[in-house]
Amino acid sequence: MMSNIRIYLGALLLLLATSAKAQTPVLPLDTVLNRISQNNGMLQEIEFRAKAQNAMAKGARSQMAPMVGAGVFMYPYPGQMKMEEDDAMYMTAVEQDITNPAKLKAREKYQLSRAAIEEAGRDMTFNQLRAQAKTAYYQWVVLEKKKAVLAESQRIMQFMLKLGKVRYPYNQSSLGSIYKAEGRVGEVENMLTMTNSEIEMKNIQLNMLMNLPPENRFRVDTTIKAPELIVLPDTASLSAARSDVRQIDRTIESMQLNLRLENIQRKPDFGIRFENMMPRDRMMPQSFTLMGMVSIPIAPWSSKMYKANATAMNLEIQGMQKGREALLNEARNMVASMALELQAKRTQVQNYEKKIIPALRRNYETTLLSYEQNTGQLPLVIDAWEALNMAQMEYLNNLEQLYLIGVNYEKELEK
Repeated sequence: MMSNIRIYLGALLLLLATSAKAQTPVLPLDTVLNRISQNNGMLQEIEFRAKAQNAMAKGARSQMAPMVGAGVFMYPYPGQMKMEEDDAMYMTAVEQDITNPAKLKAREKYQLSRAAIEEAGRDMTFNQLRAQAKTAYYQWVVLEKKKAVLAESQRIMQFMLKLGKVRYPYNQSSLGSIYKAEGRVGEVENMLTMTNSEIEMKNIQLNMLMNLPPENRFRVDTTIKAPELIVLPDTASLSAARSDVRQIDRTIESMQLNLRLENIQRKPDFGIRFENMMPRDRMMPQSFTLMGMVSIPIAPWSSKMYKANATAMNLEIQGMQKGREALLNEARNMVASMALELQAKRTQVQNYEKKIIPALRRNYETTLLSYEQNTGQLPLVIDAWEALNMAQMEYLNNLEQLYLIGVNYEKELEK
């Protein structure tokens, strides 16, 4: 009766576990990256900064606010003797400074260029977040593969342990080999616990990048392949692909527009002033004053400032251009080096898949067959399985390195 209850409980637990796994969705890598692009908080912050710069550019062509005033003109102090002809008047005035339209247009273009810098910065930040997400995703894939290897190892070790206990009363197995198998079962259980914990950590890391709560659960696509080797790009295509180079280009363009704005400071600004005077004596006529004004920025004592600023900006632009050349040169060499490393690691992984693991698996199967036919010893079977298990783990470690090299390679190419 108790045996039947245990069977029913085991079947129920297995059914519940299978149902929970079936309900957990599988998120492909592309879906994860799309959600990061749409929902990540850092990217949204940069997008709002770019929108703020565009909003500020809409007011770049605005003129200064007008000035209005009211007062008296030639009004005598209290206690002063008044003349027969009192020239005192009440006065109102309106004044408007008019910035040169060329300056306003240049200011608007410069402000829009600041938004372009933010947008390029958004692409650069997304490239970094995309590399983090790919790293976590590929590591999770490898952890799932390790978990499958460890589960198989646990099953085989438990089988060997049971078989050893059955044969021990018939002197077909030693007590030391049984203890050795029990120790291996405990080690595998510890490794499974650690692997499950690391999987949960990768899940939480990807949730953070997608701006999702930490308790959100999903599965990864374990059939995903490692990044492929891409034809090495030339300087033009590399500069077009990399967001950090584009950000430097946008910064140089912004600095050139700012330089143009500084050079336009030599153009004059204008002003107009209108004054209306009303005499206290109603018999006298009203009068007005109308004045037009123009600034003289080319005066020697005022032109030094914008000339010095223009010289400094030219030097900064030259420095940025040199930095851009150095960045591109470093990127080309980095991409070439990573391509060689990626190809070498791919060859190592293929050797494990086609040569090393198949050979060790045949050795294990041969040793196990001998043990089942009572012509071999349990320690030899355990050693053969451990050799196969270590090779599988080393293969997965190399596969993880292949994934990570591919992530860094694609990060340099922004793929």
